[in-house]
Amino acid sequence: MTPPGAAGDAVAVPEPVPEPVPEPVPGADHDATEAVSAAMRRAKVRASTEHTTVGDVRRLPDGRVSIACACGMDLVNGPTWSLDEHIRLHRAEARYLALAAVAPPGIPRLVP
Repeated sequence: MTPPGAAGDAVAVPEPVPEPVPEPVPGADHDATEAVSAAMRRAKVRASTEHTTVGDVRRLPDGRVSIACACGMDLVNGPTWSLDEHIRLHRAEARYLALAAVAPPGIPRLVP
């Protein structure tokens, strides 16, 4: 017995299924054919690049340490937080603001 697909046998190849095209949203201020997640991905990348630390850590006269952010803000440690915690909070806030600015209207939100 000859296995299917051997010389001379026809093999059925399924037709590729096209990706669905989103319907235009009346009154939307964005290109309805572009996935919203693409705009949110771009916002996240933009926030990440605009809020990188630059330069070296500096020791301040009062004993705290500081490093500059590309956005112009100096990030410092404090009496109850480390420099690392300030950097992480700053980046998280930047991501939140960037994503919130491009989030589609009506999406359920944790922070109004």
